Amino acid sequence: MKSEITVVIADDHPIFRRGLRQIIETDPGINILAEADDGEAALAALQQHSPQVAVLDVDMPNGDGFDVMQTIRAKRLPVAVIFLTMHKDERIFNKALDIGVTGYVLKDSAITEIVAGIKAVAAGQNYVSPALSTSLLKRAARASTPLPPGVDDLTPTERRVLKLIGEYKTSKDIAAELFISIRTVEHHRANISIKLELKGSHALLKFALDHHDKL
Repeated sequence: MKSEITVVIADDHPIFRRGLRQIIETDPGINILAEADDGEAALAALQQHSPQVAVLDVDMPNGDGFDVMQTIRAKRLPVAVIFLTMHKDERIFNKALDIGVTGYVLKDSAITEIVAGIKAVAAGQNYVSPALSTSLLKRAARASTPLPPGVDDLTPTERRVLKLIGEYKTSKDIAAELFISIRTVEHHRANISIKLELKGSHALLKFALDHHDKL
């Protein structure tokens, strides 16, 4: 007999969260250990209950899904994460997968997909709403495309800076995120431009936007 899958749900809309719980509980092989209505409560529940799967709303107060996921990674919590979201934006989708989210379920199809998603990620597989299949195919196509010349010459920090530039982060934002000075960020930007042979005030930003999903 297989052991049940343990789950924590976090969403700041109580009616949606209640409905989601009712759907999940129709499967006797899944046990919901706790609910949370914001990012802080979600992290507290994850650390207290140690579930196999966390179902997290991307947009929550006191720490959104990305904030919670970053803390999960920093603390090395052994939990598979599903993002619940209204967003069909390809950039948000790719950012989620890049930070280790293994499930991505659209809210408008969660009723029919959430149980399958929980079972998939609990088994170590990925699950993405079928409505996002086009984004998944585009991601796969980009992954098979060679990196532009010069990117392999960048240091890990320079590559991270370049990726953040592609997220429209300012030098001040990047400095805060990487815990370095603004002057150091500007130094990295200059080195990146030299290595990639980029000239002009907007060339670095354009390159970062064009190749963001491969960095």
